Amino acid sequence: MTTHLKPKPDAGESPAIDAREPVARLLRDLRTGVTGLTAREAARRLQVSGPNALPSHRGARWPLALLRQLVHPLALLLWVAAGLAWFAGTTSLAIAIVGVILLNGLLAFFQEQQAEKAVEALGRYLPDRATVLRDGSVCHVPATEIVPGDVLVLAEGDRVPADARLVEGTLDVDASMLTGESAPVTRMADVPDDASRPLESPVLVFSGTVCVAGAAHAVVHATGRHTEIGRIASLSARVGREESPLERQVRRVAWLIAGVAVVVGLAFLPLGWLAGLSWSAAFVFAIGLLVANVPEGLLPTITLALAAGVRSMAKEGALVKRLSAVETLGSTTVICTDKTGTLTRNAMHVEEVRDGLGVTLEDAGVLAASLARCSTADLASESGDPTELALLGYAAGHGTALEPTTRETERLTLYSFDPRLKRMSTVDSIGGSLYVATKGAPEQILPRCSSAYDTSGAELPLTPGLRERISERVDEMAGRALRVLAVARRGVPALPGSREEAESDLCLLGLVGLVDPPRPEVAAAVANCHSAGITVHVVTGDNGLTAAEIARRVGIGADRVISGDELAKMPEPALDEALTAGGEIVFARAAPEDKLRIADALRDCGEVVAMTGDGVNDAPALRRADIGVAMGVGGTDVAKEAATVVLTDDNFATIVAGVREGRRVFDNVRKFVLYIFAHAVPEVLPFLLFAVSGGLIPLPLTVLQILAIDLGTETLPALALGREPAEPGLMARGPRRRSEGVVTGRMLLRAWGIMGLLSGILVLGAYFAVLYAAGWHPGADVSAGAPLHHAYLQATTATFAAIVFCQIGTAFASRTERVSLRAVGLTTNRLLLGGIAFELVFAAALIYLPPLQTMFGTAALPAWVIALMLPMPVLVWGADELFRRATRGG
Repeated sequence: MTTHLKPKPDAGESPAIDAREPVARLLRDLRTGVTGLTAREAARRLQVSGPNALPSHRGARWPLALLRQLVHPLALLLWVAAGLAWFAGTTSLAIAIVGVILLNGLLAFFQEQQAEKAVEALGRYLPDRATVLRDGSVCHVPATEIVPGDVLVLAEGDRVPADARLVEGTLDVDASMLTGESAPVTRMADVPDDASRPLESPVLVFSGTVCVAGAAHAVVHATGRHTEIGRIASLSARVGREESPLERQVRRVAWLIAGVAVVVGLAFLPLGWLAGLSWSAAFVFAIGLLVANVPEGLLPTITLALAAGVRSMAKEGALVKRLSAVETLGSTTVICTDKTGTLTRNAMHVEEVRDGLGVTLEDAGVLAASLARCSTADLASESGDPTELALLGYAAGHGTALEPTTRETERLTLYSFDPRLKRMSTVDSIGGSLYVATKGAPEQILPRCSSAYDTSGAELPLTPGLRERISERVDEMAGRALRVLAVARRGVPALPGSREEAESDLCLLGLVGLVDPPRPEVAAAVANCHSAGITVHVVTGDNGLTAAEIARRVGIGADRVISGDELAKMPEPALDEALTAGGEIVFARAAPEDKLRIADALRDCGEVVAMTGDGVNDAPALRRADIGVAMGVGGTDVAKEAATVVLTDDNFATIVAGVREGRRVFDNVRKFVLYIFAHAVPEVLPFLLFAVSGGLIPLPLTVLQILAIDLGTETLPALALGREPAEPGLMARGPRRRSEGVVTGRMLLRAWGIMGLLSGILVLGAYFAVLYAAGWHPGADVSAGAPLHHAYLQATTATFAAIVFCQIGTAFASRTERVSLRAVGLTTNRLLLGGIAFELVFAAALIYLPPLQTMFGTAALPAWVIALMLPMPVLVWGADELFRRATRGG
């Protein structure tokens, strides 16, 4: 017989087997039978097909990943700055810069490794052991040893270890991790398979799903990477993480800063030589100027600002796994949200109850008693079918709480729920009388009823007119996304002889509408998203009618419903047109590939996409989106690992808080970049004045004094601007464009054209005021030993002090983008006030302490010079305030 076997029949070829073909043909193709494989054949197939486990993608690629973090453009710029600082003799500065590079590189490297964990987490959905038929007997084997052709023995509470086809029996399966549907689905061995896609097949079960009721035998047709969960793992592994908007903008800023620093440094070479310096002296001085113009604190300031945002979001209930994700969430333009467990509670709830004639039921005593009887769930332990648990909860809330032991004792017969009949019944002995209680699909229960209860409890015969009226009510309830069940009962003189006899001549008690209700806080969160200019689409595995109704209840437009089948037939231009036509869409019955396609299409249309989800099926899309948001309580480990943000409270409203925090962080990055840029002009102008004058005007500022500004007086206020409170109206404005950078023309105008230029004029004014007061004239000797040397030291010190005073005005002006300082409050940023106090103390120490005077070439300033500088902060801030007021309407 073995001569007819194809090479490697069980490994690598299982994907080519059609698991939905007739059972006899499938067993033939898998070379197995209903009694399973022999242990010897299973061992052979294990050698061929490999273990039933997800592939590991670990490799020795971490050195390259770490190297990428150390050659980022800003890191390269800092490497150059460190080298030049060492060459210029400032060794301590060089060491500090190298430390910053290594620290930031290591942090980014470890954050990048989260991608691998998303695939590893999938493995935790596979059970440790499984029950199979081997040699015709039931045995327990490690789940990793399951092979195609094995026959699984599945029962309530089991986790399915591999993709399989039922060969006998019936199961209720919780497949929400793959499909996104909250209600369990029924799988039966002997029903026709007319589903449009494998996940909806009534005869297939999938690895990682859970059996919540029933028992069955199933033949395995796919293991390991060939399973549905394995396919998702492959998608997650292939989807790479791209740079966040902030990371791209920081890269651009780095090149801009590098260009400015290099141009200034190179330009000084000929200017220094023309001023009378030797080429060697001019070169050393150009290097010093280059080092001084590199903002060494920019990268750590951005990192600390993002870290502060991470801490703030954690207090709001959102854990951020990548620092740049804080800003990305703030720039989000579209949120693609799951329905089950995200918009809803992921728990069925009785929404509406009507009497037998379709009228709202006030007294539900008889109906509640029948629901309590016609059930197999246990409300106390919350075990059993979620729908039955919701019905029992309703019954208990209406005065009928029945202990399971009492229910089982008084139950004479149980006709279990039959998916084909779509109903279940019980026969109970109550107070010496026998009653039949039945519940199920209205189209199955209504034809078996001869009468119905009205609101007064009277039993009325069901006329054709009443039947039509009840059917219309059922359709109306179903149209509102309610799952409708009919409940009926009748008294019987003796125990019925058959199910058919028991479920006939019933009295319709009423209609029960159930729904997985929206979370109460979601509607307000959606409204906040809309006010912030954010579009919300629903992407779910649930059916379109239910998803659209839930979407409308929470305020999402649901202007169009697109099913998975419809989406599969849409060409890319049609999908792009649908997404850019305005309005909000519900994508129903969406597969993992659909979510990826939607995320890609939105990004190609220029949107910044946040994708929320909680299931295994969400993992690839969570990785592909600009930012993946997973549910921390109800979400799977796979979703949490794949996401960049995890909501610890599963609260959709937390996303809005995250958007607000992200916008605040990005605004603050702009604020301290503005603050740093504004000081370039008053630092560079003295050098240009010295060079252009050909040395007639002595250098108004030394390199060491510039370093004291960049690494001393400037740092703490810049860090404090990173903690600035949000400006008024932050969430009332639309999201910024993806192409909009950190540095804008308006920012450069404020930094260089207004605050920088005015600071430069004031600084040089202070410098010349001190020199002229001492009797200086152009060309006068100010070298060491000359009569004017002390006056020159005081003049350069005045330049340094004037820059510090102008920094104070720049810091207050940088606190707002458009609104006035009064709108945010003068003292609302206590850290900034502390930073300004520090820089004043630091500057005073450099000016008045003799050891620091010797090191930095400073001299004590007379009182009149200090008085001259006191108005400078107000002048710099006032000029920018006038500019912001003039452009506020623009």
